[in-house]
Amino acid sequence: MIAAASLGSGCTMIPKYERPAAPVAAAYPGTNIASGQLPAAELSWTNFIAEPRLATLIGLALTNNRDLRVAVLNVEESRAQYRISRADLFPTVDATGSFTRSQASAIGVSPGSGGSSGGSYTSSEWSAGIGTTDYEVDLFGRVRSLSREALEKYFATVEARRSAQITLVAEVATQYFALRQAEEQLGLARQTLGAVQESYALNQATFDAGATTELDLRTAEGQVQTAKINILDYERQRRQAANALALLVGEPIPAGLPDSGPFDSTHLLAAIPAGLPSELVERRPDILEAEHTLKAANADIGSARAAFFPRITLTTSIGTTSSQFSQLFGAGTGVWSFAPQITVPIFAGGQLRADLDAARINRSIEVANYEKAIQTAFREVADALEGTTAYAAELAEQATLIAAQSRRYELANLRYRQGEDTYLNVLSAQQDLYSAQQSRLLTQFSLLAGQISLYQALGGGWK
Repeated sequence: MIAAASLGSGCTMIPKYERPAAPVAAAYPGTNIASGQLPAAELSWTNFIAEPRLATLIGLALTNNRDLRVAVLNVEESRAQYRISRADLFPTVDATGSFTRSQASAIGVSPGSGGSSGGSYTSSEWSAGIGTTDYEVDLFGRVRSLSREALEKYFATVEARRSAQITLVAEVATQYFALRQAEEQLGLARQTLGAVQESYALNQATFDAGATTELDLRTAEGQVQTAKINILDYERQRRQAANALALLVGEPIPAGLPDSGPFDSTHLLAAIPAGLPSELVERRPDILEAEHTLKAANADIGSARAAFFPRITLTTSIGTTSSQFSQLFGAGTGVWSFAPQITVPIFAGGQLRADLDAARINRSIEVANYEKAIQTAFREVADALEGTTAYAAELAEQATLIAAQSRRYELANLRYRQGEDTYLNVLSAQQDLYSAQQSRLLTQFSLLAGQISLYQALGGGWK
């Protein structure tokens, strides 16, 4: 009854919360608002990732990754802390039972009172009861402010867990494509080695026949050695990329996974709209985490304000006591106690005022952190949009460049075989073609990584 009365009649001194205005532009630079498409935050990663092999690896990572497991456990811990804080709103009722047997001096004890020989007597007492100790009647909302603070911190850890999952999905996808890029670079290096070995064999034959110079021979030999070194380098990169992916997945990469799709495919990832920054504030987990942390700091002000007012605590008990166990619950053995206590702060050396000032300053800090989270998210989305647009255009131009360099290499090689040109032109054309092919692979990876970054920046990946 006391708890119900305090919960029903009490109030809190938490300031009214008002969400700070987003300190960013109303739209991302250079974007048009697409309608009819599912926002990234509502698009499940299973629908965003179109390659079955990558989707399988992400599923394994969500099960086995240790960082995500810690984030989930942090949510459970925070929920337990909230339950502990909320329990303070209700009285703790304990049942007790005791037995006491004592001996005391019989001096001054009237005859027939149970005294024993030797000037002492013994007595027994049995007791049983239930009661509550130091229950705070939350008239000014101090306990409820602390409970609300714990609740907001719990909500913040929930959003942190979602943010950790988004990060993990993005990291696995990016690292997977880094591995695919290393494999493609390795394949290109091996293809190039085959071409330069063929040229070296031709130069060796013509040199033996006295139809070419040693300079051409040694130039071709240098190409072969360079290609072999490139192969060793890309093999190292491939192994390191595989190790990094295995760490994210949380176990060795299993055998029997679905086959990989073509690395230059334009359908590896689903298209997503940018939307508006106002949607980002409502959907991106790290922004929501910062807002819940701000709300927790706001609730802390309520508890600091309530500390200026009296605190009322109750200690109550009801039970029975008897010198004989058989009469413990008999008539006339009942006992009870009711001990309210009020504590009024008079002088604390300025501590209460300092606590309130500290709570207000902390809220101002969390406002700045919340605004920074929005600004950071806005920049990440804007950068990802710029990157994906630029990389897509660059990829199209590189296709034309590779076609031109390939034709140049064919012509230079043909002229050299017909004795109309030097091998240096063949070397230059081959190097430029190889460089263009490498650049295209790098740009393809950058485009995929940019699309993943955009999906992550828009808050997608946790559903």
